[in-house]
Amino acid sequence: MIEREIIHTTTASKRLFDVLQDVLQFLLLFLRIFLEMFIMLIQKVLPKRLKDISGEVVLITGTGHGIGRELALHYASLGSTVICVDINEKNNQQTVQKAKRLNLGNVHSFICDVSKRAEVMALADRVKAEVGPISVLVNNVGIMPTHPILQQSAEEIQRVFDVNVFSQFWTIQAFLSHMEEKNRGHIIALSSIAGVVGLSNLVPYCATKFAVRGLMEALHEELREGPYRNMIKTTTIFPYMTNTGLCKHPKVKFPSILGLLDPKEVAMRIVEAHRSDALEATIPSCLLHINNWTRLLPDHCGLMLKDYIDSGVESDLI
Repeated sequence: MIEREIIHTTTASKRLFDVLQDVLQFLLLFLRIFLEMFIMLIQKVLPKRLKDISGEVVLITGTGHGIGRELALHYASLGSTVICVDINEKNNQQTVQKAKRLNLGNVHSFICDVSKRAEVMALADRVKAEVGPISVLVNNVGIMPTHPILQQSAEEIQRVFDVNVFSQFWTIQAFLSHMEEKNRGHIIALSSIAGVVGLSNLVPYCATKFAVRGLMEALHEELREGPYRNMIKTTTIFPYMTNTGLCKHPKVKFPSILGLLDPKEVAMRIVEAHRSDALEATIPSCLLHINNWTRLLPDHCGLMLKDYIDSGVESDLI
């Protein structure tokens, strides 16, 4: 009987000790989080420290026009070796010629339909043989059909997922080994503000951009928990509507505040996010904070704010 009481007392004491230990660890973690938030607030006031990327080998998809073209030019201007990948050979060559005129980083052109896995795997072998392993992957390519869900054909929906989502899986699978070989790397993915907020006439597109956000968050965790922790980084970008031709009928209530973005400005912000090792970035930067704050409100309050801002796209079938 006495032995049972001793065992019971010992077990209870151990449980109490474990609980107190967990509470102490939680309090220390909370203190660390508070200090990190304080440091982050200070850093936002100070000038950003941007890493040198002049020695990087950067592969960008969708460089034939728009943001992809501007990214190629900006990376080349910083002395990076730039690999331009697009399905349109003529447009891609125009980008390459513009980048070569800068006489800074080396620029290469490759033609590939990145929605097709076999082509992407073959591309990875060609790039490694002709240029060398890459250290930065920028998944930029995307398409955007803009009409109501019942007017979206099965082929359109399949295509937007093939280009916007599956292409990113294929490029990551093809080029991640390049970064592992170098023991360093950076994967940058373009989602969209439509990957943060659902919008009319963009149901499949929004679904693909939410998918990219989930892909990148899960990939970041897998890398963080694996042997390449702190060696291979990720950045997810959420741009607002950009003047690339994809938004055929933009709806903007406050053009002076939330007008269409300039692709050149968007490219600069993407490279800045890369160079500062940002995990996520919206363009403009305030949008992610506004969305996070709005999600804390009752649903109808968030919808009231969304209705007041009244931005989006009209159907391209009008």
